[in-house]
Amino acid sequence: MHGMVFAELRNYAERKHGKGTWDALLGNAGLQGKVYMQVQEYPDAEVVALLAAASSMTGLPVAELLEDFGEFITPALLKMFGHLLRAEWRTIDVIDHTEGTVHTAVRVRNPGAKPPKLQTVRRGPDEVVLVYTSPRQMCAFAIGIGKGLAKHFRENVIATQTMCMHKGASKCEIVFRKVK
Repeated sequence: MHGMVFAELRNYAERKHGKGTWDALLGNAGLQGKVYMQVQEYPDAEVVALLAAASSMTGLPVAELLEDFGEFITPALLKMFGHLLRAEWRTIDVIDHTEGTVHTAVRVRNPGAKPPKLQTVRRGPDEVVLVYTSPRQMCAFAIGIGKGLAKHFRENVIATQTMCMHKGASKCEIVFRKVK
């Protein structure tokens, strides 16, 4: 997992639950004293441990935390990768083109990076089906990022998950639809 995600997870934890939350989270995850650099890669097991600790501390399901965190991290992602997006793109377009723009750039810049493999099927100007496959199984994070994009573009977008690896499917399928 990319260090930027850990840095933003720290920001998220401290904004949502106050100063010192990150240190408590690290301790509960068995990672006390761990420092994450934004430009490095870290074992997926560490983000899994942090999410499990956050779930235990808040009483919220991991999927709910991931979705909320995905929405939270979107402005930072746009700041980092917004230059790759076309000016006319909005939520559905960005989701449709993330694999070919952002994830391609991530893989080139950081050869060790392993963003999820995304495939899309465009069903019209206001709808895209996102097919998410990753051993991390963080589809709720993708839903949250979609919601964060909709907030950024001031659009009303509904996400409906029609398949999920957490329910035995081989992939996750999320339909994002812009509504008036």
